[in-house]
Amino acid sequence: MEKIYSSVYRFAEPGALRPEGWLKKQLEIQAEGLSGHLDQVWPDIRDSAWIGGKAEGWERVPYWLDGFIPLAYLLQKEELIARAKKYVDAILAAQQEDGWICPCQKEERPAYDVWAVFIICKALMVYGQCSGDGRAAEAVYRAMKNLEAHLNHYTLFNWGQSRWFEALIPLQWIYEQRPEAWMIELAVTLASQGLSYERLFSCWKDQQPDPQGIWRQQTHIVNLMMALKSEAVFSGLSGQEPDAFARKMYAQLCEAHGTPMGHIQGDECLAGRSPIRGTELCAVVEEMYSCEVLASVTGDPFWLDLLERLAFNSLPATISADMWSHQYDQQLNQVSCSVQQGKAVFGTNGTQANLFGLEPNYGCCTANFSQGWPKLALSAFMLTEKGVLSAALVPATVRLERDGAAAQVTLDTEYPFRDSLRYTVHCQQPVRFELAVRIPAFAESAEADGQAAVPGELWRTERLWQDGDTVEVRLHFAAKLVPGAEGLACVERGPLFFALPLAAKSFPWEYERGGVMRKAPYCDYIILPEQEWGYAFAEKNFRVIENPVGVYPFSREEPPVQMETGMSRIPWGTHPGQPGVCAEKPESLESAGTETVRLQPYGCTTLRMTMMPDVSC
Repeated sequence: MEKIYSSVYRFAEPGALRPEGWLKKQLEIQAEGLSGHLDQVWPDIRDSAWIGGKAEGWERVPYWLDGFIPLAYLLQKEELIARAKKYVDAILAAQQEDGWICPCQKEERPAYDVWAVFIICKALMVYGQCSGDGRAAEAVYRAMKNLEAHLNHYTLFNWGQSRWFEALIPLQWIYEQRPEAWMIELAVTLASQGLSYERLFSCWKDQQPDPQGIWRQQTHIVNLMMALKSEAVFSGLSGQEPDAFARKMYAQLCEAHGTPMGHIQGDECLAGRSPIRGTELCAVVEEMYSCEVLASVTGDPFWLDLLERLAFNSLPATISADMWSHQYDQQLNQVSCSVQQGKAVFGTNGTQANLFGLEPNYGCCTANFSQGWPKLALSAFMLTEKGVLSAALVPATVRLERDGAAAQVTLDTEYPFRDSLRYTVHCQQPVRFELAVRIPAFAESAEADGQAAVPGELWRTERLWQDGDTVEVRLHFAAKLVPGAEGLACVERGPLFFALPLAAKSFPWEYERGGVMRKAPYCDYIILPEQEWGYAFAEKNFRVIENPVGVYPFSREEPPVQMETGMSRIPWGTHPGQPGVCAEKPESLESAGTETVRLQPYGCTTLRMTMMPDVSC
């Protein structure tokens, strides 16, 4: 039987997973913050056409549900589940007799961008997996059947054309339940009508950043981060090696637009490697999701290493620690979050794109950032042929069954802020299965269960487990300077990158625009520096300081880990015409004195200097 794609590792069912420790805290913070209240404060969710209102009826409710649904079920919060179900019930009730599922009139369908079909089907897939509600699979089946007929008359265009492969994920889900020939035909239709990223990158000439002001679908950063998985999720039909294109595409993007922590710069299109250009939040969470899918489909641990880099650095850096506000664009060297003057330093984004707020620049990220942490939690453990893989090394519990016997495995850890992992098995009777643990490639060395383990590979043990059995894993990391663009460098230690935090003052900005009220705590915030930012690395010694993991795991004020080092003060001015943006490079390397400073994780900073010169030699 043909398959759209196969998977080396399977995602565990959401009901079999439970977040623990700091990860559970992070999900609770998200539920108590903006993501958990969008249906109460933001008109595009609260009054959406998806539930019979007059507000936006395209991507924003599907984006939000795609993260809010697993958030609710992972936390097992009945009030959140009820609110998610309210939206699902309304969407299912409004689905048309012919299967059309989006909120538009029949005569409007030819001009309706079916990207919304793909993403609402993804959200309903997650709902079906979380709730066990069979209506979800039936609704996706009918929507996909309608999509097949629709594309016979109206070919893909705009966002649907650029993101065609996203439809293959819910299509594969229903195909595994009730395989029918038309589903394979639909997959081929989507691939043939959609943008070929493989062809685009086979003759890739855009090795320099786009000129400012040039907006194109082909270089749109969110499209590209989604497209990393495009060939993998079609590989069952194309016959291609599922990992090959993704690796090639990512390497090409990194060469001209990559950052040390793994995200690709785009503000809104590809932005080069300058430390003052930005990266869109949507791109970060979509790159994370592509990594999760690629890890499952290909079995390549490279994607899980990259996933952790994104989750522990890029994601928290662009969302406030209490998750009530977020940026559209984050900068590596970010010396203020303020309204820029004249033409913004960003490519095609506006002057408010790096403010923290409700919907700075554009509202897609307001809805879409919700998927980041919940889907990471859903990727904590994956299922192998013989047992379970600890994929993303976050504190969590997974339940599994082997040969009629049930067991659960719990990972207790404060990684990435600490270096040890402890796995505990609980079972009512002895049960045999394999426990595989991913050893990050960025570890210098590691031990698992008292024996050497190889970084970049999976450590495996298969045994008859007794209740209470444990496995200890110890990871060893070294702090080092990593070279970057413009002759600058940054500090890496294992999964974390470190930056110099800048003392700052935050000014809440409450106002109404377009009928949308920004009111504390979901107002906008202007954040200004209260210190100079001109520094260079004066030594290569970094002393680790461990602090408690507090109420906010990615706290700016109380980071769970810091590094102490010597740095030289140097003159470093502002970007021409933009007093709130530092220059790309310092004015000189002439030292005004050396002092001992404390760096903290990039994800635990708001105003920061990340890329700085190395004058230690």
